[in-house]
Amino acid sequence: MERESAVTSRIAIIEDEPDIAEVLEYNLEREGFDTFTVLRGDTAMDSLRAQRPDLILLDLMLPGLDGLELCRLLKRDVATAQIPMIMLTAKGDEVDRIVGLELGADDYIAKPFSPREVVLRVKAVLRRGQEPIMAGEALVAGEVSLDVPGHRLFIRGEEVALTATEFRLLKLLMERSGRVLTRDMLLTEGWGYAEDVDSRTVDTHVRRLRRKLGDEALRIETVIGVGYRFRS
Repeated sequence: MERESAVTSRIAIIEDEPDIAEVLEYNLEREGFDTFTVLRGDTAMDSLRAQRPDLILLDLMLPGLDGLELCRLLKRDVATAQIPMIMLTAKGDEVDRIVGLELGADDYIAKPFSPREVVLRVKAVLRRGQEPIMAGEALVAGEVSLDVPGHRLFIRGEEVALTATEFRLLKLLMERSGRVLTRDMLLTEGWGYAEDVDSRTVDTHVRRLRRKLGDEALRIETVIGVGYRFRS
């Protein structure tokens, strides 16, 4: 099996069930990733600061500090705010899943899951942050300026922090300004896959983008029953 080039990325597994953590470690390390595991939520921050990972796999049900509260702390901390995060959720935890995405998680995987699916999702999220962006002029609409080569967003000249997923989503919408992009199209091109992913993942990320755009949020129009359109 051919491995991808980004095989030295470090993955933090925050999971309180040792059997699940061991399975994740084995499958990720077999692909060449470096891993470390934290079994409690209340000790995770110190471990993550000491061994800064390239991606976090975060279980929501943790002793000491639950996953949602830990996610909230991670996204408030300058040292960890930009680390991509995939949540591991129970099948029925739809509310927690949406809250996690609202807090800044990049993706989620529902338990029980296939270890192979986890590896593919990890690679897809890492690719979104590592793929080179073609150099070119900034994408501009009103007070919104997306510096594509610099991977930065400016609103009225002030920089606004975006995750890699948010950047790619906004870039897709702005590049195709005036065209309706379906949720499936956004999942396929922004996330790298569309199968078995709830389309509400896109809706949640769009809500996050609108909050960050502030007064310019109305540029992202909802086309009911179809998807989204950016108004230039």
